[in-house]
This record gives sequence, C-alpha cells and structure tokens, in this order.
Amino acid sequence: MTILISILATLTAAEFFYILYLETFATSSAKTSGVFGISTEELQGETVSTLFKNQGVYNGLLGVLILLAAYIFPSLTAVMCLMVYIILVAAYGSFTSNPKIILMQGGLAILTLLACIVYLVK
Repeated sequence: MTILISILATLTAAEFFYILYLETFATSSAKTSGVFGISTEELQGETVSTLFKNQGVYNGLLGVLILLAAYIFPSLTAVMCLMVYIILVAAYGSFTSNPKIILMQGGLAILTLLACIVYLVK
C-alpha cells in the first residue's frame, strides 16, 4: 500500500469518526442539525435520537475497520472492499435522501478506491 492510499484511508476513517461524533455524542447539536438538515427539535425526539445514535455506532465501526485494514492487518483488498461498500451506501443515500451524499460521504472513499486501482494497474 502506498503512502497516498494510507493517507486517504485514514482521512476516510476520520470522516466516519466525525459522523460517529455527530450522530452519537452531539445528536441534537446545531452542527448536527446543519449537517443533516434536520431541526434540533426533531433531533431531540426519542425515536430520531435513538436511530441517529445507532447509525453513529455503525459509522464508527466503519472507521475502525478501515484503520484495521490499512494498518493492523494491512490488506489492499480489504481497503478496496470497504471503499466499495461505502460508495454503494453513499449512492443509495443519494438516490433515496440527498444527492449530495455521494460526495459528502462517498467522496474520500471514491478517491481512496481510485488510488488503490491506480496502484494495482502500475
């Protein structure tokens, strides 16, 4: 794995840890409200709050898996599989929720996957 792939994978993991923070620890904050376009009042609702916290844990786990695949058990294949998964989830979110999600959530994953493909083609 190249330094570029490691940096991009780390940035992607950091993005998912930030999402974990927003959804799990700052669930009803003004920042979370702005990022997701949901009022703070709605975010304070018990159902939405619970759903966000669960989704946040999922996103945090993705960050952990990316770091494991990049550093602890280095595997280009695992990094690529995680990036493809993230891109597919972001594409689904773009079609069902907000078209910007493909770039907001999938942008770094797309760059990481492209870097992996370029590395393999060399």
